[in-house]
Amino acid sequence: MKALSAEVSALLDKLYNLRGDDSVVLVEMNRQRNRAVETKTRTTEEKKDLQARIANLEKLYNDLNSQGERLTSLLSDIDRNDYATVLDRLDIDFNPQELVEKLNKSLPRTIDSVTLDTKKAEKQLVRVEEEMNNAIATIDELSIRRDAALANQEKLNEYFELALSRRINITRDSIISLLEQFNFSEEECREAAKILMFPEDALLTYDEQVLEREQSGKTFSDVFTEAKNAEPIVELEAVKMVEEEPEKVEIEETSPKENLINLLKENGIDYLDYSGQEIDYLLANYDATVITKNISFVKETNIGTEIFVNHAELMADNELKDKINLLLDLGKEPIDVYLNPSVLEKYSKENLKEVIESLRNNGMDPKNVPLMAY
Repeated sequence: MKALSAEVSALLDKLYNLRGDDSVVLVEMNRQRNRAVETKTRTTEEKKDLQARIANLEKLYNDLNSQGERLTSLLSDIDRNDYATVLDRLDIDFNPQELVEKLNKSLPRTIDSVTLDTKKAEKQLVRVEEEMNNAIATIDELSIRRDAALANQEKLNEYFELALSRRINITRDSIISLLEQFNFSEEECREAAKILMFPEDALLTYDEQVLEREQSGKTFSDVFTEAKNAEPIVELEAVKMVEEEPEKVEIEETSPKENLINLLKENGIDYLDYSGQEIDYLLANYDATVITKNISFVKETNIGTEIFVNHAELMADNELKDKINLLLDLGKEPIDVYLNPSVLEKYSKENLKEVIESLRNNGMDPKNVPLMAY
C-alpha cells in the first residue's frame, strides 16, 4: 500500500468527514439549532408570563385609581358626628377624615409603585421578544443553510464516487468551486482537486485505509478526531511557514469604551439603554469606583438602577449617595427618589441642604413637600 504524507492524510480525513452524517459542518449546525430551539421555547414561555403580569398590573392600576377615587369621594361625604351615637356605643373606631388623609397619602405611592413594576415588566418583555425573534430567525437561517450543506455534501459524494471508480469527468474549477462552500483554503482546494482528478496518486490508497477503519467500527468522526490529535499535525497552510520565524502576538488593549461597557455589564447595566451622548458623558467623567459605588447604592436602597435611564450622569456623581441619604433621612420613600431624579441632578449636596433648611424656615415639613416642588 502506498504511503501517504501527513498533509495529504489530514486533508483526506477532513474531506471524508464532510461526506458522512457526522460531518463537522452538520454537527455544528445541529448544535446551533438545538440551542436556538431551547432559547425559543424558554423565551416563548417567558413572554407569556410577562404578558400576563403586565395585564394584571394594568388591571390593578385601573382598579386602584377607580376604586380609590370612589372610596375617597364616599368617605368625604360622611360626617362622623351623624353616626357618633352608634359608633361610640359600639366602640367602633371609624374616622372618615383620617381615612381620607391616609388614602391621599398612601394611594399615590402605591399607584406609582405599580406603574414602576409595569414599566420594568414591559422593558423586560421587549428584551425577551427580541431574544425570541433572534432565535426564530436563527432556526430559519439554519434550515436554509442545512439544506444547502446537504446538497453540497451530496455533490461531494458524487465527485468521490466518480473519482474512486476512475470515471471523474468534472473540471478542476467545478471541484474548487464546491470545496469553497466548505470554507476550504485556496491551497486546500487546489490539492483536493488534484487528489480527485488523479485518484491513483493518493485517494485509492486512502480509501482502502478507510475501509479497514470502518471494519474496526470507527466512524468518519473518529477518523477526523484521530487526525486532529495525531502527531505531527501539519495543515496545508502551515507547510510554507515551517522555515519562517514565529510571529509575535500583540496583545490588544481594551478601549476606554470597552472598559465602560464591561463595567456596566458586570454591574447588571445594559449600555444599550443609554444614548451615545450619555455614554460619551460617562467616558469623559469615567471613574470605575464611583460608578460601581453608585450602582450598588441604588440597588441596596431599593431605588433601582432604572433611575439612571435618561439620567446617566448620576452614575458619575460623587455626591449621589449623600444626596439620596439626605432625602431618605427626611422620610422620603425610595419610590419618591426614583420618580424625581431631576432633584439629584439639579442640586449639589450643599445646595440640597440649603433647600431643605429653607423649607423648614418657611414653616413647611420637607417630608410632606413633593420633590418635584423642591
